[in-house]
Amino acid sequence: MRILQVCKKFPYPLKDGESIAINNLSKSLNDLGADMTLLAMNTTKHYFDLKGQNNPFDHYQEIITVDIDNTIKLKDAFLNLFSRQSFHISRFVSRDFEKALIRLLKRSSFDVIQLETLYLAPYIPLIRKYSDARISMRAHNVESEIWTRITNNTSSFPKKIYLKYLSDKLHRFECRMLHHYDILMPITSRDLGIFRQMGFKGNAVVVPIGLDSTEYKADYDSFRKKLSISFIGSLDWMPNIEGLRWFLKNVWGKIQKELPGIQLHIAGRNTPDWLKNIKKKNIVVHGEVEDAAAFINEHSIMVVPLLSGSGMRAKILEGMALGKVVLTTRIGLEGIDATDKQEILIGDDVRDMVKAVKWCSKQNGRLEMVGRRACDFVQSNYDSMEIARKVYKAYSSTTVEIV
Repeated sequence: MRILQVCKKFPYPLKDGESIAINNLSKSLNDLGADMTLLAMNTTKHYFDLKGQNNPFDHYQEIITVDIDNTIKLKDAFLNLFSRQSFHISRFVSRDFEKALIRLLKRSSFDVIQLETLYLAPYIPLIRKYSDARISMRAHNVESEIWTRITNNTSSFPKKIYLKYLSDKLHRFECRMLHHYDILMPITSRDLGIFRQMGFKGNAVVVPIGLDSTEYKADYDSFRKKLSISFIGSLDWMPNIEGLRWFLKNVWGKIQKELPGIQLHIAGRNTPDWLKNIKKKNIVVHGEVEDAAAFINEHSIMVVPLLSGSGMRAKILEGMALGKVVLTTRIGLEGIDATDKQEILIGDDVRDMVKAVKWCSKQNGRLEMVGRRACDFVQSNYDSMEIARKVYKAYSSTTVEIV
């Protein structure tokens, strides 16, 4: 089976959920015998220089990248107010990328062309013109749901109006494109249900984020240290910034009153200046860390305070795979069937977040059991090879829906 994987950014380094999901599935499909080719935008926002890098990409037969300037420009944002096109989508429409895709399709044939996220959907007509491959859409999120949630959480009325305008156009585009996929691969069963409500009637397979458990070494020594909390995530992704701001403004001070000595350690790519310069007690901002697993392993609690978003959060799975106690919201936990105080901790508001951290402080050596159950849970339910086998079966089928 020959598979072309098309990405809106180069899926490396493995420091965000999208890159982890793309990389792990492609490696596992290759291990099952698929020939993988990668065509990726190399954007200004997530530019990756392949020169001089050690080769972590030997599961691809060929890698093609196209430099794309997708910087948000005020002029383009303003002019989009008078356009029917979604501004979110239009930033990834590129003539140079079209040319590279045409050249590739003219010289190579594929059985499946796997589009990673909705932002590649504008290229479907071109793919249909130059290839008879089946088109698979791997929907990492219900994209319009993310922006609807962000809109609803926005307090500024003018900003709320503008965001609603953008999210409504994105929603219409997302609904319209559902009729153009040969197979839809949402990350969660919940997302598939939403796509069905939006009008999708075709073949689908739920493809959660898979992890190679051999790459995650849980270190339970953190449970024998003084209690501390970590946060790690891409700090240029709106839901992460939104959730972290809420946690710092509303939750952290109350945790400090209850547990004066506890520290919060924050790490992530593209740390904004306001966070670098934050002056709150017992907060350490690390910026981008070289080894995310080592950073997570230093702290017994990992907080993921998401108020919006969609799909699945890879960082939650990674934290659990490393045997940490992950504290998140129900929105953060969507797509992960873990149980509160068994493999995970859930806190949807300030009171519950503070209560959960206090509960951790009173476990007297028993907190490690939550981390061990979390590690076992991920190994049992999110193995990348098992997920890839399901995808391979779906690609080999023509009409059967596999959920």
